[in-house]
Amino acid sequence: MLIGELARRTGSTARALRHYEQAGLIDSERAANGYREYGEPAVVRVRNIRALVAAGLTLEDLRPLLGCLDGDVMSRPPSERVLGIARERLAVLERRIAAQSDARDRLIAALAAAGRGPGEGPGNGPENGQRNGPKSGPGRRTDG
Repeated sequence: MLIGELARRTGSTARALRHYEQAGLIDSERAANGYREYGEPAVVRVRNIRALVAAGLTLEDLRPLLGCLDGDVMSRPPSERVLGIARERLAVLERRIAAQSDARDRLIAALAAAGRGPGEGPGNGPENGQRNGPKSGPGRRTDG
């Protein structure tokens, strides 16, 4: 099947499929005209890749799991290897979340020190059409 059909059948894009191929997660053969051709097993593999990426793993995380990507990976109990990779990815995500939370807290503190809270400042006040009170509309009095 051609790349467009594989994309359609898996809910992916041709660009993503080329990326998966470049990452070594899927293979294709080249037709005489240079078009990529994929076998039927690529449908299952791409669906598994998409499901695992949606669960938080990266394409790099999936490389050691190539042998597992051709079956129904989401319905089987995960192996210790998969659990280890998932735990490592979770630890990375936890560190990133903590770093972003720290950055947010520093920014809030800097705004507070400047006498402005989050959401206050240029571009967010009445001078730019933003209102703090109830919006006017049918049945609302706006004259006081």
